[in-house]
Amino acid sequence: MDAPEEQPLTGGNVAAGVVRVGDTVRKPAGPWRPAVEALLDHLSSRGFTAAPRSLGLDDRGRQVLEFVPGRLAHGMPDLDLASLGKVGRIIRELHDAASDFEPPPDAQWQVVIPPDRVELICHHDLAPWNLIIGDDRWCFIDWDGAGPGSRLWDLAYAIKGFVPLEAGRNPVEDASRVRALADGYNLTAQQRLELPPLMVAHTRGMYDLLRHSAHTGAQPWARLYAEGHGDYWGAATDYIEANLSLWAGALSDD
Repeated sequence: MDAPEEQPLTGGNVAAGVVRVGDTVRKPAGPWRPAVEALLDHLSSRGFTAAPRSLGLDDRGRQVLEFVPGRLAHGMPDLDLASLGKVGRIIRELHDAASDFEPPPDAQWQVVIPPDRVELICHHDLAPWNLIIGDDRWCFIDWDGAGPGSRLWDLAYAIKGFVPLEAGRNPVEDASRVRALADGYNLTAQQRLELPPLMVAHTRGMYDLLRHSAHTGAQPWARLYAEGHGDYWGAATDYIEANLSLWAGALSDD
């Protein structure tokens, strides 16, 4: 019997070795794989459908995940306000589903940017390049970077990516987009106060990771820095920080 056809999957910055085989995705299994599988199994048991199902290992020791059909949000036109609200609702559902997850005692995680605090296990890369938009289902992929963090740390990064908050945009228009995603999450009044500084901190954290890796040679971050990602994230940090009062005003319930 012929071996199933393997179709390389591309589109991300660190997708080496990721292939599609039929209705599954196969990818190299890192030391974080058992903990990530436990998280995905837990989310599935809670009825959360915006994550792929974990299907164990194949005969080559690769992690096997459900293939979710659709298009990556990255590269599509910016989401409208209603869709940003939907992203916020999905992230809220994720965090609620993960809130009672108990990681395995020997869990290993791959969190590359230290979070502000630890409340639960988060995705840590909720961004357009990891969101599949299908006809009947939206799904976040690439859970290899999941690990301890906080609701607002995860949400701050998602807002940066989905609005998107980057140099050269119209901050007044972006403020309404920040509000739409945050409203979808249904933030409390206190969370609305705490969120804007974390939008700066998490974006700066990505810039610092890239810049530091350029000196140490840590991959893939050193390569990404050399390709210009450091300049992008540095400018994005400046843009978010310069308009901090605008984001705070947009999030206010007053």
